[in-house]
Amino acid sequence: MRVVVQRSKNASVAVEGKIVGQIQKGFVVLVGVTHEDTEEDAFYLAEKIVHLRIFEDENGRMNRSLLEIGGEVLSVSQFTLYGDCRKGRRPNFMEAAKPDHALKLYNHFNHLIQEKGIKVETGKFAAMMDVQLINDGPVTLVIDSKQK
Repeated sequence: MRVVVQRSKNASVAVEGKIVGQIQKGFVVLVGVTHEDTEEDAFYLAEKIVHLRIFEDENGRMNRSLLEIGGEVLSVSQFTLYGDCRKGRRPNFMEAAKPDHALKLYNHFNHLIQEKGIKVETGKFAAMMDVQLINDGPVTLVIDSKQK
């Protein structure tokens, strides 16, 4: 699994002009799943995200986690994270998981974060979505469960 984590002051996701998920301070997490990903990958990334220390402490240093600041997560499925752009001009998405496998792991990933007491809002799986956020910092990180 691969995620893009964006520290956000607030964010929302809309489908057909209607907001389906919205958060205040926390993370916007774009989530991609590939064929060989398992629940272990989802667990690794969920743990990493809730404990990632990229919020500022009283000294202005990135030293606080999502748990410590009471932050929220806007989780958005994004198969394009597995787009291969090395050849030609059109990305190849063969590494992205089939929808049934991807949805299962995406839901499991979100559930694991919720179990830690974090509010999780989501987009709509496989829908065209409009995501808006104020990227705080900006701070944006890419984490891949295969690169532990």
